[in-house]
Parts: sequence; C-alpha cells; structure tokens
Amino acid sequence: MKPFTQNVIAIIQAIPEGCVMTYGQVAEQAGSRRGARQVVRILHSLSRIHKLPWHRVVNAKGEIALTDEESRYMQMLYLANEGIVVSEEGRIDLEKYRYHPHQDQETTL
Repeated sequence: MKPFTQNVIAIIQAIPEGCVMTYGQVAEQAGSRRGARQVVRILHSLSRIHKLPWHRVVNAKGEIALTDEESRYMQMLYLANEGIVVSEEGRIDLEKYRYHPHQDQETTL
C-alpha cells in the first residue's frame, strides 16, 4: 500500500464522532494537496475493509457528494446520529462541524 493511501486511512480513522472533514482537507493532510479524487477512490474501495467512518467525509462545500439515493440517505442518517445537523439538501455547516486535526493537537499540548 502506498504511503498516501496509508495516510488517508489513518486520517479518516482519526476523525472524531460528531465531526467531518472534506475530501480535499484529507488529501492535503495526507500529503497531496490535489488528491481529493484519490481520497474518494480510497473511500470507495477500502472503507469496508478498514472500517472507515466514510460518512464523516464531505465535499468542499460541506455537502454530501453521493448521488445514489440510498447511500446519500445513509450518510445523512449516520451524521445525524452523531449530532451533526444536516439540511434536507445534504449540507453541513463546516464552520461548526469541521475537524482540524493539527489545531486540536495544539490546544491539548
């Protein structure tokens, strides 16, 4: 497995309950500023194997990007169960729910 893929998996596994990150944010944290599409691919192919909290990753606008109606509904349901408010259009307030790993680490040091 490539280092980028390993980094993406570790980052997604570390997103706490009740928080989200964007595909681009995960990619940048993993070492590839332009790797958002790779993050999508990794989530699609490795979520089940690595038990990733795939539902905690959204697009740059804070929207659920899934187009499959059932998957979209499941993501909205999982997020709501974690206390995240999701609009009927599938939008999340990134100002309120976005996880910033480095900021959180700095505040605890």
